[in-house]
Amino acid sequence: MSDTKQSAYCELVINNAITKDIFQLDFVWPGAAPKAGQFFMVKPKQSAVFLARPISVALWKPNTVKFLIARRGTGTRELEAMRLGEEAELIGPLGNAWADFLPKGGGKPIALIGGGIGIAPLEALLCELPDYHFHFYAGFRKTLKMEEKATLLGPALLEAEQVITSAEFGKEGRIGLIPDFLEPEQYAAVCACGPEPMLKAVAAKCKNTAVPCFVSLERRMACGVGACLGCTVQTSGGNRRCCADGPIFRANEVY
Repeated sequence: MSDTKQSAYCELVINNAITKDIFQLDFVWPGAAPKAGQFFMVKPKQSAVFLARPISVALWKPNTVKFLIARRGTGTRELEAMRLGEEAELIGPLGNAWADFLPKGGGKPIALIGGGIGIAPLEALLCELPDYHFHFYAGFRKTLKMEEKATLLGPALLEAEQVITSAEFGKEGRIGLIPDFLEPEQYAAVCACGPEPMLKAVAAKCKNTAVPCFVSLERRMACGVGACLGCTVQTSGGNRRCCADGPIFRANEVY
């Protein structure tokens, strides 16, 4: 668990619909700067739900934190309905960070593999470590419009040395699952975040080449600080808590 965890009611300054399923929220954040890979527990000040939602940091700028959020249930719909100037409770930053695992910069680049909303915590990494060489892979269910892709990928389009995108369904660009386009032996390490089948496919490819692979897992979280044990992850070293011991794990520990 992060020792910089804080709680504050924070003003919403950006609410932007990106696709029909994904939206962006930016809040003023007066606390400690989050690291790429960490998350916040987020809940509107006026809410009908009991539990906050865990949301990964997509980008950090001084005094402002950006989230990319997939619409999934009552909690996320409440967030989407927030108006500018309204407040939400933010608790964080929580969890570990990509930088805790990565080898030192230089040499081979590092591959960042994001599936759908899983691109969010990887976007922050690009900006946090400008001296590293990154190739960014982004996979989507269907082909996105140019403006949707540009907004979702954010700094990746400018900061990454290469950007590879694919869609499972569509008529333009690369069609297929994003792990199909990954050649792990080109990289010093691979970082992945997204749907479980995608993570398993990426992990399997890396295992065959002995390239270190790190995955950010998604689990249902109630407290975000490891107290409730509701987000248990089975690892080769025993049960771990996704929120407090993760959300980032070595792929060979969980797959």
